Amino acid sequence: MAEPVQTDKEQRRLIRMAETISKALPYMRRHNDATFVVKYGGHAMTDPKLGDLVARDVVLMKQVGMNPIVVHGGGPQINKMLERVGLKSTFVNGLRVTDAATMEIVEMVLAGAINKAIVADINECGGIAVGICGKDGNLILARKVTEMRDPKTGELLKVDLKQVGEPAKINVMVLEQLRRADVIPVVAPIGFGVDDELTYNINADTSAGAIAGAMRAKRLLFLTDVPGVLDKDGQLISEMTIDQARALIADGTISGGMIPKVENCIDAVNSGVEAATILDGRVPHALLLEIFTESGLGTMVKRGRG
Repeated sequence: MAEPVQTDKEQRRLIRMAETISKALPYMRRHNDATFVVKYGGHAMTDPKLGDLVARDVVLMKQVGMNPIVVHGGGPQINKMLERVGLKSTFVNGLRVTDAATMEIVEMVLAGAINKAIVADINECGGIAVGICGKDGNLILARKVTEMRDPKTGELLKVDLKQVGEPAKINVMVLEQLRRADVIPVVAPIGFGVDDELTYNINADTSAGAIAGAMRAKRLLFLTDVPGVLDKDGQLISEMTIDQARALIADGTISGGMIPKVENCIDAVNSGVEAATILDGRVPHALLLEIFTESGLGTMVKRGRG
């Protein structure tokens, strides 16, 4: 029996597919052996279809020679489990006050259920992922958060959030060993106290930024539920320098929950990351669109020229 003949329409579709792959080649060469830290959160984590696409993107990044590190959050899942066990949460400027009982649930959900689900997704897509938390190998040594900046006034406020910490030191040896083993690390943002023996709940954005800086990552990518940073006319700002970002915070263009995300970008770039990008994880293949196209997808923060 003769082989079926491709229609002109099908042939043109295949040619466009080949052209798309070909256009990605310069970016593959540019990013070869580079470390990319992906902060995985938002809608992409709760939508199975989007979650599968993120896993596929991460595996593809690894297959073409990049070194992805995934750092994940899990606020909605923690909320559900706390409700099931009858524990109420209170928040201060977006951070969950975490007492000992709450910390047990946070660790169970983040380092257990969520972490292993992401690992399974990546492995099912052909990758080799290993799930760890910041306590494993002392990956993240933490110090207690004792003050926070008021997002409205910028004033530093004294706070007691119980077992809420911030990264004090990143043990890069753990991640380097996994990189040499050709493994994709999936990190739950829980740390061990550098000054005590407590377990600390750490903001996932902050953890991702600290890991990216310590690893001298080429890029830090925040998957969020917004297109990026918008100007006062509601238009996406595709790129800005650290100075421009600080000016937009000062004049109120960047406000609310976007402030800490942009500040994490600034801190990461100041720590040696080439650029940090806030992008919309609700867009299918958001990671590939950001990494392998010239225009990218979200808002990139990088150093200024000069």
